[in-house]
Amino acid sequence: MREIKLSIFGFGNVGRAVVRVLLEKGALFRERYGVEFKVVSVADTSGVVWLPEGIDPREALIIKENFGKLSSWTNDYEVYNFTPSEAVREIDSDIVVDVTNDKNAHTWHLAALKDGKAVVTSNKPPLAFHYAELMKEAEGRNLPYFFEATVMAGTPIITVLQDGLKGDTVERIEAVLNATTTFILSRMEAGLDFEEALREAQALGIAERDPSGDILGIDAGYKATILHCLAFHPLTFDRVKRRGIEEITPEDVRRAQGRGNTIRLVAEIEDGAVTVEPREVPRTNPLAVESHENTAVIRTDLLGELVITGAGAGLKETASGVVGDIIKASMKLRES
Repeated sequence: MREIKLSIFGFGNVGRAVVRVLLEKGALFRERYGVEFKVVSVADTSGVVWLPEGIDPREALIIKENFGKLSSWTNDYEVYNFTPSEAVREIDSDIVVDVTNDKNAHTWHLAALKDGKAVVTSNKPPLAFHYAELMKEAEGRNLPYFFEATVMAGTPIITVLQDGLKGDTVERIEAVLNATTTFILSRMEAGLDFEEALREAQALGIAERDPSGDILGIDAGYKATILHCLAFHPLTFDRVKRRGIEEITPEDVRRAQGRGNTIRLVAEIEDGAVTVEPREVPRTNPLAVESHENTAVIRTDLLGELVITGAGAGLKETASGVVGDIIKASMKLRES
């Protein structure tokens, strides 16, 4: 049985969902993969809780859910005021798990890799801006750097592009990659105006208090950038041509409906070019998804058209991608 030490950064909804999966399915993972996961540290914005012999993940969940911050956990554990870069260097772990929204996380991802640690992340900006540097560092050290959950939550589009099309040349990808905008546009089809639909999305927790990352196409742009890096070559987010849904009116929606179409925020990815913008698509088109689904239509020279549709949001769904990557990283570390 191989023990794998995890250092988890980010203990919000996704971080806690990941820990719950590790707890609930620990016996299965031991039996199926021969790995025992030990959480040696967890961190939120209030501090880092670290114990080399392993912390109690159940107690971490209780503290966070009852007190809202890990720094309240003072009875049995010391809370450290490490920066993430300090923490990844100081804490002895095998895999650094980043489920934060830290836009500068590439700095401590690189620090982790340089210190011989694998990295698993759901955090999009590091890859959207620093993909080439991160992958060069990981590959040069033969370390896992996995990021399935950055695009389409746990739906394995990253795996498909990395490992599933070895003999194919990707020609184009068209995708709907942001569930919040799909929800808003769907509610506008039901008769709401943009502001009403946005307020409903916020009330349901589908949209953030500051929804700009979704409605301006930034989130979809990050994801499309990552797909371009995989399908073609490294490209950075500042090269994306982007227009969000904030100017879509009920009249636009009704006109599209009258033509048998629907409006969705579509990312088009071709070699050297990424565009994110609202487009009319026929109701029969795979891009006409509903609810929290995402979809990608991948066209290759040999396979033709491959459609991947699945959950693009949700806690369990995102945890699926993160935990799957933790297991993959563990298997690779075991081989090395």
